[in-house]
Amino acid sequence: MKNLKRKIILFIVLAILFASFFIFSFTEVMMAISVIAIPMIIVIIPIYGHAKGVKVYEVFTDGAKEGFQVALRIIPFLVAIFLAISAFRSSGAMDILTWIISPITNSIGMPGEVVPMALMRPLSGSGALGIMAELITTHGPDSFIGRLASIMMGSTETTFYILAVYFGSINVKQTRHALPAALTADLAGMIASVVVCHAIFG
Repeated sequence: MKNLKRKIILFIVLAILFASFFIFSFTEVMMAISVIAIPMIIVIIPIYGHAKGVKVYEVFTDGAKEGFQVALRIIPFLVAIFLAISAFRSSGAMDILTWIISPITNSIGMPGEVVPMALMRPLSGSGALGIMAELITTHGPDSFIGRLASIMMGSTETTFYILAVYFGSINVKQTRHALPAALTADLAGMIASVVVCHAIFG
């Protein structure tokens, strides 16, 4: 019975979303989703936990304590990955890789200016954020490049950073399929960012 109710609710939500594309433009629907998505998640998770009998506040504080302990364990791995990223950028390898990849990205509608950020994103969130800030300062937040960089930043993850830090902190040496799967997801996020940005902003 519970599964049936969930399926009905999911069907109604999907039906409303599908119908909205006929009533409003694609851009208006995506803008509305982007505005309400995070507030809805923040509200729904505590309400759902409370409905299931979970002591939400106590669980949250326990998680915060564990997070502090994890932060202490990963400090050595943070130092190592930041050193590797700094060496990669300072050596000029980033510029060479950007020069090689730019013709390919231009052919799919991705400006060459965004390529350094796309390459840096799997390595370092702060490094990618710095490049994105420079792009927005140079080209403007409402430019195609500024919007593409922002969408790409939110659609990808710091893959190598996460693998190095979190797997290293628990002494996992054989990551198996984690790296190729994560890089494939990053690539999908980058391509989707280009497609969505062209679809919404032209």
